[in-house]
Amino acid sequence: MMQFTQSAPPPAPLLHHNGGGHGLGLDLAEPDQPLLYSQRCAARPPWTGRSAVAFPTSSRALGSFNTAGCMEQLLVHCANAIDGNDATLAQQILWVLNNIAPPDGDSNQRLTSAFLRALVARASATGSCKILASPPAPARHHQFSALDLANFVDLTPWHRFGYTASNAAILDAVEGSSVVHIVDLGTTHCMQIPTLIDALASRPEGPPVLRLTVPSATANSPPPMLDISYDELGSRLVNFARSRNIPMEFQVVHSSPSDGFSALIDQLRVQQLVSEGGEALVVNCQMLLHYIPDETAGAIATPPVSLRSMFLKAVRSLEPALVTVADEDADFTATDVVSRLRSAFNYLWIPYDAVDTFLPKGSEQRKEAAAEVKGMLDEHAAGWGMKREEDGDLVLTWKGHNVVFATAWVPS
Repeated sequence: MMQFTQSAPPPAPLLHHNGGGHGLGLDLAEPDQPLLYSQRCAARPPWTGRSAVAFPTSSRALGSFNTAGCMEQLLVHCANAIDGNDATLAQQILWVLNNIAPPDGDSNQRLTSAFLRALVARASATGSCKILASPPAPARHHQFSALDLANFVDLTPWHRFGYTASNAAILDAVEGSSVVHIVDLGTTHCMQIPTLIDALASRPEGPPVLRLTVPSATANSPPPMLDISYDELGSRLVNFARSRNIPMEFQVVHSSPSDGFSALIDQLRVQQLVSEGGEALVVNCQMLLHYIPDETAGAIATPPVSLRSMFLKAVRSLEPALVTVADEDADFTATDVVSRLRSAFNYLWIPYDAVDTFLPKGSEQRKEAAAEVKGMLDEHAAGWGMKREEDGDLVLTWKGHNVVFATAWVPS
């Protein structure tokens, strides 16, 4: 099993190109030439040039790698080494990454630390790179209380952007409907629904009967995690709706994105067969659609069809009044792990950078999510932006980079 330490790796392990494209020649100056380190790292990847040199053995030498570009490229070479079963190379790159990317460092270091853990987990899950195949300790996802989760969601526009855009479209689509059925497919445990209930309660034609159907939450569900059961969550939402004079039903269906929500789709079809009609069905997808596998490998259909495509086709067959989608504006569907890693690294720095901007390290707000968060949003709002694409999608941006898109359509 790989052991991470702060001491230097064993002396004099020279790295040679192995003929398979996974070799790493690190072009490093001696530790007494720190200026050349940063110059070379900025000018070109530090592993190009020489065919065999020793790894750095001091914190001074490691400092030359402490930039986002160098850390990203080290991660790419590490992914190549793991996929190529080059355990020696992977182990040495992991040692460097572990020493330059502490989990409590700046945004780039924390992101690299998360990718470091993911690479070790990948080696364990795939059985590649046998020397690294002992799995890391399982990550412990923090469990939020409902109030803490609401504060977390309010921290940045990441989720609220999609809520606001989707709720506006939903209100238009269900205007005049006496029964509204929302199928809420999201990662934030119905945090969007109270605002929607408030809006429905104030309709000029009066509030509708509201039905809410959600997939179950399991240990394998994407984060964030909630510290109460869905029975308790449903009870709170029903009571809140009652306080707004809205009769509400809450239903949980045991289903997951890993199988394209097949059980949920089947349940909705059965309900349509026995219902008297007249309800407006809305399928609301918030940050969860990309968790439905889009790969076609192993598909039995001819031509091959991904689970995500099958899910969207099934949703259309239900003839909903509206489908809303808010999701990450990024593409992680490349077939090779290196391309996916590059895409993920260049996208996932955004939430780390945004949190650093809103809640600097050591601030009380970062520890407590206090009421001043809303004021901080106003103060730092220059980083966030919104634009409308030519196809009509709304896009949330951070420092000019696309973050989340929101769209809605009526299946024809």
